[in-house]
Amino acid sequence: MPTVTYPLFLKFLKFSIVGFSGIFVDFGITYIFKEKVKIHKYIASSAGFVFATASNYYLNRVWTFKSVGASAIVQFEKFFIIACIGLIISNTLIYIFNDKLKYNFWVCKLSAIILVSFWNFFANYIYTFAT
Repeated sequence: MPTVTYPLFLKFLKFSIVGFSGIFVDFGITYIFKEKVKIHKYIASSAGFVFATASNYYLNRVWTFKSVGASAIVQFEKFFIIACIGLIISNTLIYIFNDKLKYNFWVCKLSAIILVSFWNFFANYIYTFAT
């Protein structure tokens, strides 16, 4: 695990801001699909995830990590793989806390997003955007 330095902290802060914007994308798409279109909550949640992942990748590439030399396609593949692992973790947490323990779906989703954000940041810092 990398030593916490000011530049690392600043990247984490930017990553968190981008992630916060992604929450609106994720929740917005999930809400439309789950509540309006009446698609199953896991499919709706996964659609929200895909849209948020695409917007988060772009914003993190240009703002957080200022990545210009690497292939955008290769980086997006890495970013997406890490995000898919995060989705598995997230859906598992939602399943346990919403389906089994009966907590509110939206509280579970928000909690899962917060927890998975740490996985996403460090995996992308070490693997996707490594310099």
